[in-house]
Amino acid sequence: MNRRIILLAVFVIASLLTYAQNVGSSPEYIKALTADWKGERFADGRPKVSDAILARLKNISIEEAWGVLRNKGYMNQFEGEWTIIHPEEAMTGRVVTAQYMPLRPDLEKQVKEQGKAEKRAQQGGTNSWPINSLITGDVYVADGYGKIAEGTLIGDNLGNSIYTKSERGVIFYGSVRDQEGITEIKGFNGWIKGSDPSFIAQMMLTSINAPIRVGRATVLPGDVVLAKKYGVIFIPAYLAEDLVITSEVTALRDAFGHQRLQEKKYLAGQIDSEWTEDIKKDFLNWLKSYPDKLPMTKEELDNYLKERNY
Repeated sequence: MNRRIILLAVFVIASLLTYAQNVGSSPEYIKALTADWKGERFADGRPKVSDAILARLKNISIEEAWGVLRNKGYMNQFEGEWTIIHPEEAMTGRVVTAQYMPLRPDLEKQVKEQGKAEKRAQQGGTNSWPINSLITGDVYVADGYGKIAEGTLIGDNLGNSIYTKSERGVIFYGSVRDQEGITEIKGFNGWIKGSDPSFIAQMMLTSINAPIRVGRATVLPGDVVLAKKYGVIFIPAYLAEDLVITSEVTALRDAFGHQRLQEKKYLAGQIDSEWTEDIKKDFLNWLKSYPDKLPMTKEELDNYLKERNY
């Protein structure tokens, strides 16, 4: 019996070490990280949040998204103080993560050997590896540990490759080079911590699609990101749809409340506290006056209101 236990323990440890060697996380590992997601997935294991939800998410404010996540117990999903390529344009997408660290030759050697075993490109730097895995709707999110000089993860060539594959951009806790050229890539956007004319040096890629830290936020592969000029929010995939409709209804409630306050129909205290039955009925009637402006379907709204208090 003891021998069987020892052999089992050795097998488990060996399996963990095998997973730890991978540059790119296995689909099984990503599924385990995102186990609360019950919907469709991509071949790499990441949750496939719908394009429709990504499009609606663009209209959600950072404050609304932050409030929903906080109420769900997610306190560490926001990062601010970015340099933004096109500040007036919002970006949403499904996250592909990459982790970079200061260069250590023995670890870099192992990463390159494992990358070869995973059939990753052997020409050029390893900073091209995360880009090669991108598909439409992906946002490349990297922890470059805040390095600016010689921490430039991409220039305009890799920027063009990123947009061609993903039709999105990047979020780097690090820097880029040739920001002027990157700015000219139509449709591309980026949230970065700085730019520098230097080439990347003395840093190395260590993982793709593993958990990373981006400033104050913990980010998982397959998260949904909402990036605006006011900051960046990383949303667990399984909460994305609920966050969108909750935020949409909150915005409708606010619009209704502001209008009624301006009309002097209610006092501020009545709007800010739990609504009376009369106010609830007024709100529902108000919604019927704006059917073409509702961001969600009538069915989605009805289902949401059935399960929520005002």
